[in-house]
Amino acid sequence: MRKYLLTIVLACTAIAIARAQDQHFSQFFASPLTLNPALTGTFDGKYRVAFIYRDQDPYKTFSGAIDLRFGFRNIGKRYKDAFGVGVVFYNDKAPEVGYSNNQINVVGSFHKSLSARNDQFLSLGFQAGIAQRNFSYENLIFEDQFSGSTGYANPTSEILPENNYATADFAVGLNYSYAPERGIGIYAGGALYHLLEPQVSFFYDPDEPEKSDQNFLLRKYTAYGSLSIPAGESVRIQPRALFYKQGPHLAVNAGANFRFLVDDISGTALHVGGWARPVGNADDSFSLDAVVAMVGIEYNNFLLGLSYDAKTNAIGAARNRNGAFEISVAYLGEYENETILCPKF
Repeated sequence: MRKYLLTIVLACTAIAIARAQDQHFSQFFASPLTLNPALTGTFDGKYRVAFIYRDQDPYKTFSGAIDLRFGFRNIGKRYKDAFGVGVVFYNDKAPEVGYSNNQINVVGSFHKSLSARNDQFLSLGFQAGIAQRNFSYENLIFEDQFSGSTGYANPTSEILPENNYATADFAVGLNYSYAPERGIGIYAGGALYHLLEPQVSFFYDPDEPEKSDQNFLLRKYTAYGSLSIPAGESVRIQPRALFYKQGPHLAVNAGANFRFLVDDISGTALHVGGWARPVGNADDSFSLDAVVAMVGIEYNNFLLGLSYDAKTNAIGAARNRNGAFEISVAYLGEYENETILCPKF
């Protein structure tokens, strides 16, 4: 009986967490379209395809995106403005309790050149999409289903809500980038997600909203910054920091990534990095949630990254002793700069 009660508790927990805050990736720099819509098309090439997968039991999160960059045909003009368009999809699910969150977004951005060398841009992006959340009742068993002899074979008389709904969602973002041929590069920006704070309750009835359980997906504010610092002919240091806040929840990712150029002819490079993630919780407490280690490899136009979150606080360790594992893969089509190819914003 305890097994079935635990299943119900896990199901309720999945719904509650899903209403409270979004998914997140430790390799946030490898999933730019889920970080800021203004990052659509911010690369030196024609198109980019990126995938990232996170396994943090009981949640499994996957995101796939493709974005393209187009230059304006301003013949004779020194300032080469551009725009980007893309599509991003992600799926967040807890298989043990049958919960799933699917979202598909269309994103667009405009990149205004701020220098005659076209190494400095200010970008504005917008995102619109549809999110669908569903919940399977197949894994739930109630007390009145017990037949007394053949197990839990009877139908239940529990009144259950609709287990599927969809909502519209919108986001906007701003990004600044400065990437000189030599010297220190700068990337910084911020985004605002869930502009309209959509309704996300399974118990919401649009015909009788006053009698419904109304819960809203709170706005999420993100801000980030990154430097790309040359340290010799073949080494770059890339300190990064990300801050995001959603309702009572906030988190900071801060650390650095080191890029070692192995072969500039084949475009092979090794990435090694790590950072820490302190978090603020709903009870106003503040603690170090995890430390993250990452290793990555570049070859030609392909990028592969692996990371692991080691839980540090007692609550997190009890909930997920194995931490979280992530893998990211990206391909940059018709990349125009072979010697400094890197998973930058």
